[in-house]
Amino acid sequence: MKRYLLTTVLLISCFGAVAQADKALAAAFKKFEADPQLKSGIASLYVAEVATGKVVFQKNATLGMAPASTQKIITAATAYELLGKEYRYKTEIGYSGTVEAATLKGDIILRGSGDPTLGSWRWKATSDSALLNQWVNAIGTLGVKSHQGHIYIDKKGWEFESIPNGWTWEDIGNYYGAGAGSFNWRENQYDILLASGNEVGSAVTVASTRPIVRSFQLTSAVTAAARGTGDNAYVYYPLGNNTGLVRGTIPVGEKAFSISAAYPDAVKEFTALFRQALSSAGIGAMKQDGRIPGYRVLDTHYSPVLDSMIYWFNRRSINLYGEALVKTIAFQSKEKGSTEEGVKLLKDHWKSKGIDVVELNMVDGSGLSPLNRVTTRAQVAILQYAKKQSWYPGFYLSLPEFNGMKMKSGTIRGVKGFCGYHRSKSGKEYVFSFLVNNYNGSSSAIVQKMYKVLDELK
Repeated sequence: MKRYLLTTVLLISCFGAVAQADKALAAAFKKFEADPQLKSGIASLYVAEVATGKVVFQKNATLGMAPASTQKIITAATAYELLGKEYRYKTEIGYSGTVEAATLKGDIILRGSGDPTLGSWRWKATSDSALLNQWVNAIGTLGVKSHQGHIYIDKKGWEFESIPNGWTWEDIGNYYGAGAGSFNWRENQYDILLASGNEVGSAVTVASTRPIVRSFQLTSAVTAAARGTGDNAYVYYPLGNNTGLVRGTIPVGEKAFSISAAYPDAVKEFTALFRQALSSAGIGAMKQDGRIPGYRVLDTHYSPVLDSMIYWFNRRSINLYGEALVKTIAFQSKEKGSTEEGVKLLKDHWKSKGIDVVELNMVDGSGLSPLNRVTTRAQVAILQYAKKQSWYPGFYLSLPEFNGMKMKSGTIRGVKGFCGYHRSKSGKEYVFSFLVNNYNGSSSAIVQKMYKVLDELK
């Protein structure tokens, strides 16, 4: 009887604590909504207990919101489900034609599968130098001293456009606006080194690029701003023009101020670099028009496993990886590397798990497009589902830590979001999604106010 009474008291105490937490969270969110930064904006918050699924708090939870990079948790979970945590991309190198008198008469062919890690510095085996050496050595096994033909990238089954619908002109051209194709190189990005004078308003010049770009030119309309103003320079690629334009500002007194940009054509950059690597290895190029049919595989490169890629995808919020994963899901299922087809398969998968597709109104895999609209309820449902899967440890590890919480952040103009997991001091674990659209004022200020709301889960 005493034990029963004690249990009852503990349960009442527990429910009372939960109810108190609910009230505190509701009060914090109400205060947040009344903040001047939300004068013309809207916020959505959905919080549930991990163990029971009980909704702790919800407001505007079924309203479609621009999620920015918090959308990456959806793409990551879908990739785990449809590709598997051990999935590896495969890139083959081979040749067509014949070898006669130490001359390869035919094409050197690389057949990609959408691998976003080719040439990436994040793994030793995927670095640009490692892969160039691997592929030069593969051609070297033929015993050739010259190559009479082309370097050809087989893009069969992949859509022509690397950039998905809905990306803005200001984003395309910058490192975070790198699209995904059948063959990607160095995460499709390079660095521009800018030099500024000592006077505010003076012209800024392009000092160099790293690595050297070969297929296009750059011109600068950047000006110098006051010290401490940081990187406010953006790259644009005018249509029908092979000259990129850099606009904006960088601080005064810089000799090699680095900004990162996206290749307009990563394949052209790679083929020029590979031809140079072959020449350095004593395999010179000879001109030949036309392609010779046939294909013999010399070597196959396998990417790191998906689990490892997801880590960097979420930790560094690499948009290229999200776009590659969505297209890969489509290619593996339909032999068509298409963003539209991949997003459709993503929606169909979560529909089969009970999530209404109208709550996943997505147009890309990374969340970069401002056209995306998802609900906080759908994001929490996916996070709850992930918790029960065998691939969850890798997924959880991939989430960054902000404000003492494991959560993915998202930022585009006028949009800020956080979604993830948190265990309170009392041991209760929560899953949540918090999205804010069309706020005014500084991003750093709205973030601190969002943290204050989420602090109620601690």
